[in-house]
Amino acid sequence: MPEEINLAGKFALIDEHWSPRLAARYNGNEVRPAKASGDFHWHSHPDTDELFLVVEGHLEIDFRERTARLAPGDMIVVPRGTEHRPRVPQGEVSMLVIDAEGTPNTGDPGTAKVVTAI
Repeated sequence: MPEEINLAGKFALIDEHWSPRLAARYNGNEVRPAKASGDFHWHSHPDTDELFLVVEGHLEIDFRERTARLAPGDMIVVPRGTEHRPRVPQGEVSMLVIDAEGTPNTGDPGTAKVVTAI
């Protein structure tokens, strides 16, 4: 049977920045709550798109040709193969990241953190 997921409760369990957790799977995708502060690094995902949905705070995503600025309730889909750098200019952001199952958050399987369930 399907179970309800309380996102506020999931975010409350996260104490590490840039380390998405696994909240749910559907159709080969993973819903990953994450908290972030400061800058991540430039990377891309060669085989899959990546969706960011801001729940709290403000997230900026740098692309080589522009910067996207996301507020609570905003989302963006980064197309596969597109170099990007997520960053939080001040404070902290809570966001959902939706990736294909098993996609490394860093774009590089050799440096990715294991996405653990919460």
